[in-house]
Amino acid sequence: MKSKKKIIVACGTGIATSTAVKSKIYDYLKEKGMNVEIDQCKISELKSQIENTKADLVVTTGPVGGNYNLPVVNGVSFLTGINEEKTLNEIISYLKT
Repeated sequence: MKSKKKIIVACGTGIATSTAVKSKIYDYLKEKGMNVEIDQCKISELKSQIENTKADLVVTTGPVGGNYNLPVVNGVSFLTGINEEKTLNEIISYLKT
């Protein structure tokens, strides 16, 4: 069985936007046969969320400061629909490394 990859999706409130982004990412990766777990949080909670999990990747819908020692992908394309597939491919490339 393929190892499960962990993604954190962060938005301003950790509710609506991150739920929509999480759903799009999860459905796409599942269709591609990837085993993922996706958590959501507020951007303000991101540092502690990363410290408490073994995340492989972060996807955000807003600016984040700091260095998290893991890839951070801008997920605004999931809200606008512009370059969404490019962002999904970027996510896959990080998860395959």
